[in-house]
Amino acid sequence: MPDLSLEAAAGGVVAGVDEAGRGPWAGPVVAAAVILDTAHLPPGIDDSKRLKRSQREHLAAAIRASARVGLGTASVIEIDDLNILAATLLAMRRAVDNLPMLPDLALVDGNRAPELACTVRTVVKGDALSLSIAAASIIAKVGRDAMMAELDKDCPGYGWRQNAGYGTAQHRAALDRLGPTVHHRRSFAPVRRALDAARENSP
Repeated sequence: MPDLSLEAAAGGVVAGVDEAGRGPWAGPVVAAAVILDTAHLPPGIDDSKRLKRSQREHLAAAIRASARVGLGTASVIEIDDLNILAATLLAMRRAVDNLPMLPDLALVDGNRAPELACTVRTVVKGDALSLSIAAASIIAKVGRDAMMAELDKDCPGYGWRQNAGYGTAQHRAALDRLGPTVHHRRSFAPVRRALDAARENSP
């Protein structure tokens, strides 16, 4: 289980930063930055991937009620223009910028550091080690899932409410049947192939 060891060793105001949505074929990439209130920690914070949807949603509300939270996104256009890694780092920077205060240190999940106005430390598998990063992983995942559920209303048939834009069999079949939408990442190979097929089949 993640804990506050890294935060305690660093001292000062520490934010955990994580992202959701690097792998999907559609939708934005979303990052969150969280500064926990150590006197009011919601119980059960863990890596979002180890939690059920209902647990994530409950914890996201509890984290927002007790912690300082910033959310940042990078659009599909930015993903296609910059590449997914650069867009992810941009979303992380926006998340930290959207915090109500600048932390002394940002603990960032992974091994690539965004350019921030504070000190940055990357932590591989940080969502399993740092409670702040785990909290950020929950906020990012729940936030992005909600965005994809809204996009599902505009573009029914792809199953985004269930698959959040990931390349499931349902999504692949819909992409072949319906073609790409404006919310699809054209720089991703499966989407690019669907675009090429649509052009070949057009009269």
